[in-house]
Amino acid sequence: MASYSRYHIPSSPAPNIAPHPRRFRVRVNRVQLARLILAELVHYRGNLPVVLSRPCVYGVFSGPIGGFAPRPHRCVGCLRCTVQYPEIVQIIPNPGRMRLGDSYFTPDIVDTVLYEAATGRVPVRGAGYRGSFGGEGWDAMWTDMSEIVRPTRDGIHGREFISTSVDLGPRPDFLTFDSSGKPAGEALRLISLPVPFIFDAPPLSAESANLYRALVASADGIQSLAVVPLRRALDQGLTSASVVPLVRASEVAALSDLTPQPPLNGKGAQRAFRMIELDGWNEAAYRALQQSYPESLICVRLPFEEEVTPLLRQGVRLFHLTADYHGRAGKAFILEAIRSAHERLVAEGLREQTTLIGSGGIVAAEHAPKAIICGLDAVALDASLLIAVQGRFRGECLDRASAQVEMPSFEVAWAAQRLMNLAASWRDQMLEILGGMGLREVRRLRGELGRAMFQAELEREAFAGIEGYA
Repeated sequence: MASYSRYHIPSSPAPNIAPHPRRFRVRVNRVQLARLILAELVHYRGNLPVVLSRPCVYGVFSGPIGGFAPRPHRCVGCLRCTVQYPEIVQIIPNPGRMRLGDSYFTPDIVDTVLYEAATGRVPVRGAGYRGSFGGEGWDAMWTDMSEIVRPTRDGIHGREFISTSVDLGPRPDFLTFDSSGKPAGEALRLISLPVPFIFDAPPLSAESANLYRALVASADGIQSLAVVPLRRALDQGLTSASVVPLVRASEVAALSDLTPQPPLNGKGAQRAFRMIELDGWNEAAYRALQQSYPESLICVRLPFEEEVTPLLRQGVRLFHLTADYHGRAGKAFILEAIRSAHERLVAEGLREQTTLIGSGGIVAAEHAPKAIICGLDAVALDASLLIAVQGRFRGECLDRASAQVEMPSFEVAWAAQRLMNLAASWRDQMLEILGGMGLREVRRLRGELGRAMFQAELEREAFAGIEGYA
């Protein structure tokens, strides 16, 4: 019997390798500063330690010549210097930083993801949350914490265990047994992942051998999965057990050229793909994959706008539903698209038999648990992975085909560690949410809409009927 080991993602520092623009610019009027120093020399009777002290606890003015050559990379924007000496110091946002990301993946999110990828830690700001109370997209949804669920509050610290494991694959409504008491019917074929997220294929403009190797290596490290287009897997010989080939209908025959390694949790003699992802619905291709790879889970990749119920009637049980990188699924945001898909399956009585993976617009740690609350079983990460390895967007990063991403030169080990650090940070933040809700496993979070509040619904309840409310 295998010994029990508690799941842990090994994180270690992986500092940025490409220059990153600082948050602020510090402008000093040197003439006014010189006049101030001369006036203080007279006032304090030549007491140099007092005169040369600088009003910044972060060391912005603590260089060899003080404020005449400030250190803007240390500025945190507290504005004490500007408030105290407005005629001498001005702090302004750095235009170079404002060009990071795009209109959806904002510079603040970029900074947060880079910190998570570099350290593997949860970002904490002493000033607390400084954003708006509500907003568009994910900001229109709030998670509901309880003040009485103390037992699981410290899961992140290791004193209590909170499971983040999820199961992918078909599940029957009930078990049946034969006359001898043994389970009857089709055997369960589930993939258990210790974290509720996988890595999705990157945009075409960002593809490289090193990036794919890093994605696969990090997926191995966190015991998850990485979606890799079949041609890339063949070209680079990616045969790890964590590789999920992304196959088009015309490529089904070519899949036999990719020899998978044994699954991480399977028998040594078994050489089957843990999961295969079919890009778009094609019944003939789906049946061919089922016949050729009976031990593998076959996942169908579809846009959120497409209806999955007819495919469920044809036996499909595992879906990867996609929105664009800004979270748009047709005319709806991914939040509403997830809820709609989940609620339709519940109404049809098919939700428990189905596994839903979703991707698109999930770029911050808080988005993953919110997506699961809305009805997903697991999420696939995309744009955030590129930022974690210091990719730079050129224009709007909308979808896999059109996005233009400039990637730095990097070593596979560095990028793999950055992605593992990001996963560790996001898992810890999910543990915080689960602990605050009093849940001991993430499976119970799926579709638990009672644990969420939606700004539009609350405003409608509060203000409907009041003149002027729209």
